[in-house]
Amino acid sequence: MKKIVLLALSLTLLLSCKKEEKKEIADATQEIAPFSDAVPEGAVIYEANIRQYSPEGTFAAFAKDIPKLKQLGVKILWVMPIYPIGIEKRKEGLGSYYSIKDYKAVNPEFGKLEDFKNLVKTAHENGIYVILDWVANHTAWDHAWVKEHPEYYAKDKDGKMISPFDWTDVVKLDYNNPAMRKAMVDEMKYWLTEANVDGFRCDVAAEVPTDFWDNASAELKKTKPVFMLAEAEKPELSKKAFEMAYGWESHHIMNDIAQGKKTVKDWDNYITKKDTTWEKDDFTMYFTSNHDENSWNGTEYERMGNAVETFAALTYVIPGMPLIYNGQEYDFNRRLKFFVKDSLTTTKGKMFPIYEKLGKLKNENVALNGGKNAASYKRIASSSDQNILAFEREKQGKKVIFVGNLSKANQTFSLPIEGEFTDYISGNKVVFTKEQKLTFKPWEYKILLAE
Repeated sequence: MKKIVLLALSLTLLLSCKKEEKKEIADATQEIAPFSDAVPEGAVIYEANIRQYSPEGTFAAFAKDIPKLKQLGVKILWVMPIYPIGIEKRKEGLGSYYSIKDYKAVNPEFGKLEDFKNLVKTAHENGIYVILDWVANHTAWDHAWVKEHPEYYAKDKDGKMISPFDWTDVVKLDYNNPAMRKAMVDEMKYWLTEANVDGFRCDVAAEVPTDFWDNASAELKKTKPVFMLAEAEKPELSKKAFEMAYGWESHHIMNDIAQGKKTVKDWDNYITKKDTTWEKDDFTMYFTSNHDENSWNGTEYERMGNAVETFAALTYVIPGMPLIYNGQEYDFNRRLKFFVKDSLTTTKGKMFPIYEKLGKLKNENVALNGGKNAASYKRIASSSDQNILAFEREKQGKKVIFVGNLSKANQTFSLPIEGEFTDYISGNKVVFTKEQKLTFKPWEYKILLAE
């Protein structure tokens, strides 16, 4: 009898081990590959405002929609600050996400740490990397460091702690203090090891010394490969610390063209300047909106009017990485409140299928690679270069041509291109002949794939 019981126990143990082994293998297949330079080449980045994304405003509610991001070709998810918000000198009801009381905790209004870890896991299972918004320039006034380490903070001539700019709800850190620098890097490392995030979007990065970022990036990469995005347009930050910079100048040019204040010539000057100012393997995040623009300067519809789709398409086809700010895929046309609870609507309209098509092309066609090994960009002259932007992207024998009327009026023009193409967005065949006269309506554009 004892032998039978022992045999049964052995079989049970063996089966249990097999099940555990299978579970570990299943879990392993769900883990995303380490971040590499290849990821940004055809990637789309998505900015998530957890508080305002859903009526619940929680990690759990947002995580349910992550498979939709995969549909849009999103490869990198940027999550706005998730940390507890300071109460002292807080702005309005819930305060600013960028007034951080504790770098190593989560805001309870969003859920628990486990909920955030599940969000990261869900993103990874869908082939999406997660970067956290990091605020290294300042903390909330009631962050523990204010009392425990007052030497970590900048002071005025009277020895009083100061706020940066007019941001009265936060207090500025002093990067002359080596201990504070080390503590900041340790706080960042926590999220790599505890929640398995894949990098950081760094707030007002140009306000923090470059040598701090150089060291921080190197230290973080000792733990795991990470992706670093600078909220800055400062070439020296991309030499060592950051993989990607903000395209603020291009964003303002797009707004100005949409409003009739600038023309395609200004866009050409920007591209020329970029080629001479930045290094070849530096790359840029392009956008028609983000949380700051939406809340403070207006929606893309306010700023760009009927040109919204055209400029969204342009962010996908120029060298770099396009950003979707949550709600853009749902044609959301209202400024989200910043300091109090609000929520966007998630009903599919015109833009979701457009972003889906653009994301697929960005992901799959190497001619739109936009990272360290970007496809070439060659301007195509037209008979109306003041208003018509035309260029060719090419890599490994693949070519994509963009032609767009960046004006509020009909434009008749000719292009030095010949052959049969597919208009990617419509799916229609288009034939170009030498010196053919073309007429494009206001803001009309075509993304052409060679047959």
